[in-house]
Amino acid sequence: MKVLLVGGGGREHAIGEALARAGAELYVVSKHKNPGLARLAKDYSLAKETDVPKVVGYAERLSVELAFIGPEAPLEAGIVNALEEAGIPTVGPTKEAARLETNKAFARAFMEKHKIPGRKLFRVFDDIGEMRAWIDEFGKPVVVKPLGLTGGKGVKVVGYQLKDNEEAKAYAEELIRKDGKVLIEERTDGVEFTFQVFTDGKHVVPMPLAQDYPHAYEGDEGPITGGMGSYSCANHLLPFVTREDYERALETLKATVEAMRKEGTPYKGILYGQFMLSRDGPVIIEYNARFGDPEAMNVLPLLKTSLLEIAEGIVDGNLKGAEFERKATVVKYIAPKGYPTSPVKGVRIELDEKAIAETGARLYYASVDENLILLGSRALAVVGIADTLEEAERIAQAAIGYVKGKIFYRRDVGTKESVEKRVRILIELGKDFKPLAC
Repeated sequence: MKVLLVGGGGREHAIGEALARAGAELYVVSKHKNPGLARLAKDYSLAKETDVPKVVGYAERLSVELAFIGPEAPLEAGIVNALEEAGIPTVGPTKEAARLETNKAFARAFMEKHKIPGRKLFRVFDDIGEMRAWIDEFGKPVVVKPLGLTGGKGVKVVGYQLKDNEEAKAYAEELIRKDGKVLIEERTDGVEFTFQVFTDGKHVVPMPLAQDYPHAYEGDEGPITGGMGSYSCANHLLPFVTREDYERALETLKATVEAMRKEGTPYKGILYGQFMLSRDGPVIIEYNARFGDPEAMNVLPLLKTSLLEIAEGIVDGNLKGAEFERKATVVKYIAPKGYPTSPVKGVRIELDEKAIAETGARLYYASVDENLILLGSRALAVVGIADTLEEAERIAQAAIGYVKGKIFYRRDVGTKESVEKRVRILIELGKDFKPLAC
């Protein structure tokens, strides 16, 4: 089957690898040529992923039979609508359904309307005075969010990126002046985790849980990034997520898909719930309308079921299921020095692919070109896969030694110490649970 993959990051390299493994004849369009995808693809076109007419024209010229959308920006631009209007079945939500990610105010109001479990208190403001008065009256720490896409870098939380509610009001005022509106939410204390599912608009098929490391520096310090790494466990849970909390989070995602169907905007593709596990259970921090990056690299290498078969089930409305290996994974992203605020660009990195392969690690290319020139975002990722988390982390760490240049990474991603820290946070919050082995 001829399959068009839209996007050229590490997430898309993992998607492309899984599609090729399933027997797809792969074609790719992205704004830069990903070296890993270029080896897998029969043809590669350079274009902005949001240039919808150009992408659709490319798909039509090739007579592709299926399209698979990687990043969120083309979803917001309506690429799924346009491809399907051209007769090309596409894995990904329509522009209207993708509002779960692309419009945070819509997502919160949707959850409130349909009484989706795991929702939280929120308000949307376009008036600076009303916003300031509400925060004062609320009196508790808040979260300030732009309404649209921010690449994971626009949200600021009191107690983390913001010192107090006074700084929150100043940041919210800045967003109102720039964007016209701002979303203010109550802060939920706990530990975040990622829950990704496949869905055809009716059926929901879960993937292994993962946990992302969004901060730039070790010890969970520094600015928020697109994600410096992530891990998953062989039991497909996480050490701090009980079976009961897992089922509650899954119910949130199932209720979301069912409510979207009832609204007349069925959601098809990958739905990703970013949850905060609080003392009282899982709370939705935000939805994402596609695979996580890096979390796609945790789950797709473990996928035993054909991704092409899953994709066909999604677009046909006949999704059956998905089987994953019972392995632990650790993803470590390598980024240019200065990322995310002032990243180095235009310089070459060096790597030894053969030596990396000999460590047992997988290598996924992201924001580098064919000459391994840094393009300014996360450059490449290594993935360790093993029976235990400790061994998976050791494999990923060993592989990083074969990448040289003006780069940095988080050594603590997936380490026993960092996982135990997250367990302690919940224990200190008063959560009653018995930590699981990973």
